[in-house]
Amino acid sequence: MNNNINKDINKPTNDKMRFKFNLNWFYLLILLMIGVLWFTNLNSSNSKEIPYNEFKSYVQQGYVNRIIGYDDNSVEAYIKAQHVKDVFGSDSSHIGRNPMIMTEAPTRESLENFLQEVQFDGSITYEKKGNYIGAIFWNLLPILFFIGFWMYLSRRWTGGAGTGGGGIFSVGRSKAQLFEKGSNNVKVTFKDVAGLAEAKQEVQEIVEFLKEPQKYTDLGGKIPKGALLVGPPGTGKTLLAKAVAGEADVPFFSLAGSDFVEMFVGVGASRVRDLFRQAKEKAPCIVFIDEIDAVGRARAKAAAMGGNDERENTLNQLLTEMDGFGSNSGIIILAATNRVDVLDKALLRAGRFDRQIHVDLPDLNERKEVFGVHLRPLKLDNTVDVDLLARQTPGFSGADIANVCNEAALIAARHGKKAVGKQDFLDAVDRIVGGLEKKTKITTEEERRSIAIHEAGHASISWLLQYANPLIKVTIVPRGRALGAAWYLPEERQITTKEQMLDEMCATLGGRAAEDLFLGRISTGAMNDLERVTKQAYGMIAYLGMSEKLPNLCYYSNDEYSFQRPYSEKTAELIDEEVKHMVNEQYARAKQILSDHKEGHNRLAQLLIDKEVIFSDDVEQIFGPRPWASRSEEIITANETAKELKKVAEEESRKAEQVVKEVKEQAQDNAPALPEKPSEPKGSKDDEEDAPKA
Repeated sequence: MNNNINKDINKPTNDKMRFKFNLNWFYLLILLMIGVLWFTNLNSSNSKEIPYNEFKSYVQQGYVNRIIGYDDNSVEAYIKAQHVKDVFGSDSSHIGRNPMIMTEAPTRESLENFLQEVQFDGSITYEKKGNYIGAIFWNLLPILFFIGFWMYLSRRWTGGAGTGGGGIFSVGRSKAQLFEKGSNNVKVTFKDVAGLAEAKQEVQEIVEFLKEPQKYTDLGGKIPKGALLVGPPGTGKTLLAKAVAGEADVPFFSLAGSDFVEMFVGVGASRVRDLFRQAKEKAPCIVFIDEIDAVGRARAKAAAMGGNDERENTLNQLLTEMDGFGSNSGIIILAATNRVDVLDKALLRAGRFDRQIHVDLPDLNERKEVFGVHLRPLKLDNTVDVDLLARQTPGFSGADIANVCNEAALIAARHGKKAVGKQDFLDAVDRIVGGLEKKTKITTEEERRSIAIHEAGHASISWLLQYANPLIKVTIVPRGRALGAAWYLPEERQITTKEQMLDEMCATLGGRAAEDLFLGRISTGAMNDLERVTKQAYGMIAYLGMSEKLPNLCYYSNDEYSFQRPYSEKTAELIDEEVKHMVNEQYARAKQILSDHKEGHNRLAQLLIDKEVIFSDDVEQIFGPRPWASRSEEIITANETAKELKKVAEEESRKAEQVVKEVKEQAQDNAPALPEKPSEPKGSKDDEEDAPKA
């Protein structure tokens, strides 16, 4: 079986011997036809150059009906139709119109004298020699123009000289970009991919299989047919594919799922066939399809029409090529998507995509690694703290972190700094999360006080509740579309309890509760808060079963095209009642907490009005330190403890090895010297035999 696998991988194909039509053959045929016509007409020219004496003979015999003399003594004489055969040796029908002979007279006077002597009765004219090169050029210019125009159109239709053109003649060809074995076009390697340890291990195994297949086939393993990279946008799926292209010592085809989509019927399936044909010629190789959901969306159950039917034909061809009746041994398919839920089930099955590699958002430690990669090209000062940046960016993807680093460099350059500092990174995070700061936006004192009370309500309750997200910063300076904002450090929990979600809901309602309690009126500033709370409450009750009247029930439907709810009207009314009860309960709880800490809230609001921006240290001075440690702090403490324990263990191991070494050396020094064995004298054996027995 192993030999068969290796033969399939390294088996040459006969497709290279197949004749392929190229438009250059068409050009060659045209040139051949022009050449034939040219050589055919060489013997049928309508002009002939002769000596002057022969010219005089033709004039005397009456063969010429018109003579033109030029200032350079050249002469042109036109032959009468009935005498063409006498001059050219063939019929006039093969010569063309206006047969002509050319010669050169000694002087114009001698030509005139000769014509007077013979009494020439035809027309005689004397002209200035014209520019025959220009005349030939203007005669050939239209022909050259049409030839050039035709070549231009043919190049456009065929999409240029490359095989991935999008012209009319190459519309069915694959648009995949090929990175040949050993090429240096891709500079990304696995060292440039920070974090994603598990995903990198899965992908590296595929690369190692292509490099050393014998290591796996000796144990009976087979080459995986495909791997699907799944994860949110910006997490590094395409970067992993680039690293594979940079590390793999095999040809690498790269294209997007939308490259299969075209307005012409049948083009998508044709491009799929052409892609796998090229891949078979380069096998073993890797084919990467980015955003495969553009072509791999689940097929509709009803009869499809138009473009949807064309997409399904393309998907059917892709399914057949990946695992159909034919064999595509040696071709590994890599694909990436952030919409795995909409992909067709037949595409996801084993045999097509044997592995689904989940590329999730980076956690705290992985964000530190990602920052380490993107901070390399920046000039940093000694105030930059990577641990702080990793804690300040929860929920950020790798692309977001790269954007933060770039934005920080731009901010530092804008301020004329020589290096990027800590404050530049904090400003970059604020810029990306909250939007551009608008200090020029005009607000009245009453509006500023209302905004300060609203934001102080959020900050106070989030500080006083155990499971609410820890506060980082509060500001009443407008950013983006918001008049004020509060920055928190969201807890990156693996599971979330009902109590934790209720605390977050209560803190979100703190702004509206503070307006109602301390101003006696409510405003439109809480619109975003109410939207988030309503969605969270519906999710808790309808999807997570966190309701007393509807416990342990999930009404989630994965069918995005369904127009029917998976519950009755009576259940819908009950869900609405439970949502109202939950939100109102947390709203009353928020008002009660603010009433109990009215003095601290008022001090915090006034501090906001005075400073416009306050931090967690200012809140701690008013309400005191929080008695609860955040999950991020617990993770950091656990990591530091693990590092310390590892250092202690290494130190103890080193000490133990040193003690063992010293004991061995001491034992060797204290060991008594062994007496040397006396050498037997020669002939001792014979003496013993001769000695008398006792």
